Amino acid sequence: MELFSRIDHVSLAVNEYDKARAFFEDVFQVIPGAGGKGPPWDFRWQVFSLGDLTRLEIISPNGGGEFLKKFLSEREGGVHHITLETPDIRKVKEHLDGKGVPYFGYSEAIEEWKELFIHPKDAYGVLIQIAEFKPEDWLSDAVNFPREGPRWSVEAGSGGVDLSISHPGGGKAAIRLSKDEVRDLIRDLEKVI
Repeated sequence: MELFSRIDHVSLAVNEYDKARAFFEDVFQVIPGAGGKGPPWDFRWQVFSLGDLTRLEIISPNGGGEFLKKFLSEREGGVHHITLETPDIRKVKEHLDGKGVPYFGYSEAIEEWKELFIHPKDAYGVLIQIAEFKPEDWLSDAVNFPREGPRWSVEAGSGGVDLSISHPGGGKAAIRLSKDEVRDLIRDLEKVI
């Protein structure tokens, strides 16, 4: 088992949440997914999907959020952290302990989201969040693949087909195939079954 699955999202800290959300929705056509404000969080957060697999998060102080207020006291906004997905947060913790890499904020308090952080001073200037979660739980239904039924869909397109496949990181990966590529794919699949 691999320790890290992928980069899940980049988190942007902003002072003006509504203004930032409007900008990213209007200019980049992001689709809102999971979000929250108030207890148990002392900040506001919202995950957005862009295209098939790319996600960003906007975070903003919400009464508390002292860590954000300090970050934003020196800038209007900016990249706050990157989040890596892991299938097993405890194995990551053991791995970091074994490598002598310090971390903080280790938490398994929420069953759906287990996390820890590596401080920027220990990670070449980048705050790294490592989390264990099910990515599809945090996405909008508009970009998520159905949880029941086939993990793919095929639709006729101009000159071929549009093939979408469920991605382990939630959402879907899509590709347009020509008719010849579809025939080749069918032939290759038949060889292995």
